[in-house]
Amino acid sequence: MKEKSSFSGQLGFVLAAAGSAVGVGNLWRFPYLVAKDGGGLFLIIYLVLVLTFGFTLLTTDISIGRKTGQSSIKAYATMRPKWKFLGVLTFVVPALIMTYYAVIGGWILKYVVVYLTGDFARAAEDTYFTEFITNPSSVWFGLIFMLATAVIVYNGVEGGIERCSKIIMPMLLFMVAGIAVFALTLKYSGGNGVVRTGLQGLKVYLVPDFTGLTIPRFLQIILDAMSQLFFSLSVSMGIMITYGSYVKKDVNLNRAISQIEIVDTGVALLAGVMIIPAVFVFSGTEGMAAGPSLMFVSLPKVFFAMGAAGKYIGLLFFLLAAFAALTSCISVLEAITANCMEMFHTERKKTTLVLSLIYLIATAVIALGYSIFYLEVSLPNGSTGQLLDIMDYISNSFLMPFISILSAILVGWLVKPQWIIDEMESTGDRFYRKKLYVIMIKYVVPVVMVILFLQSTGIWS
Repeated sequence: MKEKSSFSGQLGFVLAAAGSAVGVGNLWRFPYLVAKDGGGLFLIIYLVLVLTFGFTLLTTDISIGRKTGQSSIKAYATMRPKWKFLGVLTFVVPALIMTYYAVIGGWILKYVVVYLTGDFARAAEDTYFTEFITNPSSVWFGLIFMLATAVIVYNGVEGGIERCSKIIMPMLLFMVAGIAVFALTLKYSGGNGVVRTGLQGLKVYLVPDFTGLTIPRFLQIILDAMSQLFFSLSVSMGIMITYGSYVKKDVNLNRAISQIEIVDTGVALLAGVMIIPAVFVFSGTEGMAAGPSLMFVSLPKVFFAMGAAGKYIGLLFFLLAAFAALTSCISVLEAITANCMEMFHTERKKTTLVLSLIYLIATAVIALGYSIFYLEVSLPNGSTGQLLDIMDYISNSFLMPFISILSAILVGWLVKPQWIIDEMESTGDRFYRKKLYVIMIKYVVPVVMVILFLQSTGIWS
């Protein structure tokens, strides 16, 4: 039997896993949720969730992967044969996400091209983004992004994914930190004599805002933070189980998991420092209410308002976003590829080629969902969505909380937490957060996830 692929060591694993975790969600979704959900109030809730839920779900997924040495479908079947269906559900999540992630990557790629060609004044126009995505020619950017992802996964774990992550992740961290520092130095004087600074924007970002806070709104903020956690840490979607299966037995999982948490949360926090003060300086608090369009509509306006420097800052930002999207897209395709290789007993290159063809077609269909295949559907959470929104809702708001509930029941009550603890301590290292893990996986995760699942599906609104 052919030896299973693996990461070269702890650094390779941490950078690849952090690359999966650090994605568009950190640079696009996190800052607009902070702006929407009370600034520092959202930050506090998110940090608490990372240290409790994030840690628990990340530990569970990675430990299951390394202990079984298999991707999600076979891993859950190994734990409990009757629970193979849970592995199938976790396989469905990346399979759905992959249909649209390259589309978002393609949008970012378009903006990289815009800033490279110096046409950043047009990108600052109100209608530019809408005109782009509703033009059928936008599909080519998504297809190019999908091809780039496929090439890296085609080249394997160590030669493709790890090598790519070792180059991209240090660059990404350096760029985020650099733009964040620059954002704090910004200053703008409006025509009415009002002066706004980056440091004032930082205060808006960090100070909790309790204005109009009610119990339903507080629950919604928790739901937003939890949804971001799933999106950001790549938990409850089989990706970390797959990556865990590539981790060598001598790697200290306690240290590795802590490092992934720190890198992912650090990038998210820095992304907020990078984006929110800059938007505040040039657009005030009104600009921060842009919602999901913050990245593609508000930020190009900010870069244009910076003058000549904005062209280069904008290019750096969208290159950074493209790197983040690429590492996440790689991890999603890898989870699907690994499961298919195990299910159909096929080798990597053939499997990747078949999947690439399928997802090139899927990417084209979703990208054209704003033009040729345009439709509007009312979703259970009260929003109206197109094809991309439907896939995102099913995977992130429906399946991922549901998988977390079932996973907590399986690990907390059937195979028991000690099964995970034994793997965490298999290298002789102490599992310091052992008691927290047991309480979370047995009692807290199932209860809270049921509440959030009922809310996200509209059953309890």
